[in-house]
Amino acid sequence: MNNKQKGRLYVISAPSGAGKSSLIQSILDTSKNFELSVSATTRKPREGEEEGKHYFFIEDNEFDALISKHAFIEYAVVHNHKYGTLKSHIEEKINKGISVICDIDVQGYKLIKDASIEHTSIFIIPPSLEELEIRLINRGLDSPAIINTRLNNAKKELKFAEEFDYRILNDSYETASMDIIDIVIDGKSSNNKDKINLKILRDMLS
Repeated sequence: MNNKQKGRLYVISAPSGAGKSSLIQSILDTSKNFELSVSATTRKPREGEEEGKHYFFIEDNEFDALISKHAFIEYAVVHNHKYGTLKSHIEEKINKGISVICDIDVQGYKLIKDASIEHTSIFIIPPSLEELEIRLINRGLDSPAIINTRLNNAKKELKFAEEFDYRILNDSYETASMDIIDIVIDGKSSNNKDKINLKILRDMLS
């Protein structure tokens, strides 16, 4: 009889530039029992990308067939390519005692929530929209027009943050990293801190 404790699914979302990837990496660096979910995609592999490690690369018609079989816990079309999280991949990891982190946008989170899939959700919020703009500019990856688009998208995404189980303010990487590890690895969180973060969020959107 296998008494191994099952893993859990963690859904983490944030506006672009909020520092989500770094915080997810802090979880992966802290515990070997966590893995980042591998998505399926219809786009072709880029140089250095490996099947099953970076993505599951599948043909468009196969992706559509999987949609019809309800094989994805969430999927979306991005830049004319389809991306999705396979239910079988998540279940396999969780049944092996591995907790899976799903790094997805608000739309993907809503699909998971609407499907009543057991999960814990966390939204990363920036200290302010002004700070978010500074971070996007300092990354040096986007044109002013794209940064403006990302900021407009951020405002829309932040409106959904209250629907998540937890909100983490990323004004300091060290503090935010401790907060996310407290929730995900240690299974504890501060209700008082979440109330403060909720107030910051509401002030940001007012």
